[in-house]
Amino acid sequence: MQRDDAFLRAWRATAGQDNVPEEEGASRPVQRFRTLWISDLHLGTPGCQAGALLDFLRHTESETLFLVGDIIDGWQLRRHWYWPQAHNDVIQKLLRKARKGTRVIFVPGNHDEFARKYVQHNFGGIDVAHEWVHETADGRRLWVMHGDLFDGVIQCAKWLAHVGDSLYEFTLRLNRHLNSLRARLGLPYWSLSNYLKQKVKRAVSYVGDFEAAVAREARKRGVQGVVCGHIHHAELREIDGILYANDGDWVESLTALAEHADGRLEILDWARATRELARTPPACAAVAEPA
Repeated sequence: MQRDDAFLRAWRATAGQDNVPEEEGASRPVQRFRTLWISDLHLGTPGCQAGALLDFLRHTESETLFLVGDIIDGWQLRRHWYWPQAHNDVIQKLLRKARKGTRVIFVPGNHDEFARKYVQHNFGGIDVAHEWVHETADGRRLWVMHGDLFDGVIQCAKWLAHVGDSLYEFTLRLNRHLNSLRARLGLPYWSLSNYLKQKVKRAVSYVGDFEAAVAREARKRGVQGVVCGHIHHAELREIDGILYANDGDWVESLTALAEHADGRLEILDWARATRELARTPPACAAVAEPA
């Protein structure tokens, strides 16, 4: 707990600083949205794709940015302190966005649950909230929350969730070694944990049950949709008349949820967009960039 408080004090102190390195790729167009949602960054773990996340933050702008939980991995930081400069750069970039006019709203998750005691507080221009109801440009009301309250393992057997988290971290370490070998062989990135999620029947059932439970609660609350994170599985679809949106994660899928000026919602697959940009000849890159 002392480490959590120390981190938040450091966050507040960092608010007045601006030490993020000069942004690379200034000629690359910035994509502008009405609203962006990102979650499950897991800053403080080796699995966090901080470089890709910084690239995303540098090349997107929005009126409102939601941080939908598990931004900082307090579970991992309590076991082993890991905080490289790139993770600090991400925090400073978020603070810079808040200073420059973006409304940044942080909805804590289970991995950064220590921040829930700071609900209704503001850190460096970032508002901390337990949940939120966002109204889209076309008038739909979306309930925004992390999603851990609908995870039976988290609620009923938290010790098991910590065991699962350790196993997941082991899978990510194995995945990094595997992809290092694949890179040397000229093969593209491949996610072991996503493969296991899709192939293991119980994992597939868990995702389906989670999505259905979240949609049922959204209907009870009288909203038209729900935005969450938690399960590291980006999705945008209707469930019994309720819009279910999950913005994914920045450990493996590198995805975000975006609202366009007209209220249209879209999953942004930053890994795929980056691959496509890399294959585009420089003279055509500006033309190929998504609107």
